[in-house]
Amino acid sequence: MSISSGNEKDTSTARAGGRSWVFAPLIIFVVMAGLFAFALTSGDPSKLPSALIGRAVPQTDFPALEGLLDNGQAVSGFHAADLAKGRVSVVNFWASWCGPCIEEHPLLIALKARSGVDIYGVNYKDQPKAGRRFLGRYGNPFTAVGTDRAGRNAIEWGVYGMPETFVIDGAGRIAFKHVGPISEESLKSKLLPAIEAARAAKSSSP
Repeated sequence: MSISSGNEKDTSTARAGGRSWVFAPLIIFVVMAGLFAFALTSGDPSKLPSALIGRAVPQTDFPALEGLLDNGQAVSGFHAADLAKGRVSVVNFWASWCGPCIEEHPLLIALKARSGVDIYGVNYKDQPKAGRRFLGRYGNPFTAVGTDRAGRNAIEWGVYGMPETFVIDGAGRIAFKHVGPISEESLKSKLLPAIEAARAAKSSSP
């Protein structure tokens, strides 16, 4: 019968420790993914954190959706500077291939009607024809419609998935973020109050 030496035990321990470090990043990723998945499926995805609340919108440019017309006139895209002209506004990220975007679209139209706010749409990773067809079928509540074909701007905005909606104060700062489709309940209890709060803050500022 052979007896293992101390050096062999030390080597085995070192190898085991090395293997644990290899798996550490994977474990961390799984834990983080689980936390985000829980937030997205817990019934209140808007509780996902955003480091951008209270900060200026990212300096991003959203080119116009090619070929989109309104009464024969081309609908423009927009830039971050367009969101800092003294009026509270809303930015909505959407896509034609996004089922929840179809569900929430009537509520964007209702949001426009009830609040009178300018809504800026961002057509995310979509084909121009598909984006135009979507708006032609479901209606266009947007003051301007920009595009994010590569998805880089969405990353700058901290977008997790489609759809997402931001309330922007008159100075171009992000006042509120809603993750996931807008519902009648969230429209009444979150979006409309957030818009009114941003307006009130603007009115009271020196």
